[in-house]
Amino acid sequence: MVIRALVLLLAVTSGACAARGGVPRPFPGAAIPPGASGAPVERVDTPAAPPAETPADADAPVVPGTLGEVLRTALEFLGVPYRNGGSDPSGFDCSGFVQWVFGRHGTALPREVRDQYQAGRRIDLDEVKAGDLLFFQTVSRGASHVGIALDAGRFVHAPSSRGVVRVEPYTASYWARRFVGARRLTDAGGAPAPTPAVFPGSLRSAR
Repeated sequence: MVIRALVLLLAVTSGACAARGGVPRPFPGAAIPPGASGAPVERVDTPAAPPAETPADADAPVVPGTLGEVLRTALEFLGVPYRNGGSDPSGFDCSGFVQWVFGRHGTALPREVRDQYQAGRRIDLDEVKAGDLLFFQTVSRGASHVGIALDAGRFVHAPSSRGVVRVEPYTASYWARRFVGARRLTDAGGAPAPTPAVFPGSLRSAR
């Protein structure tokens, strides 16, 4: 009687596993018997992949910026090709270069040369210091080219001739005879200088 009860209990248990679609194994991790089918897939929990890092924004302004930092930024782009209408490191024109360099350090400038010529305050050529803007008359009447003054009578700019950002002496005869004015964007304390609407003696550029 006891043996018959045990056999009956085993038959019921086996039927229950089959009804659930399972295949009994003699011990955890044992191989599935040959010919068995419908075995449940064991779930393996894998850790979630870490979120991808967000790249730093290369165009984020570096604020605040000193004139020394502005000049270092400008000189980092020596050899970048000239591109008419260019205003990023893939290619610059003269005013795009000046606007981008100062913009990286929190100083917003207009896009066009003639408008940049109204920024800051007017200074004489013998007052020019590193970081001042120098303006020249080249392709049209009035201010039509701009660069950033360095030391020792040099400036960095993005000219179309020879087609790359480069350093040249603004005292060279070509530039000296085309010089139309200089502007200082900061006062003695380093704060942005006010921008008056009209400057005595300033030249009106062609539009």
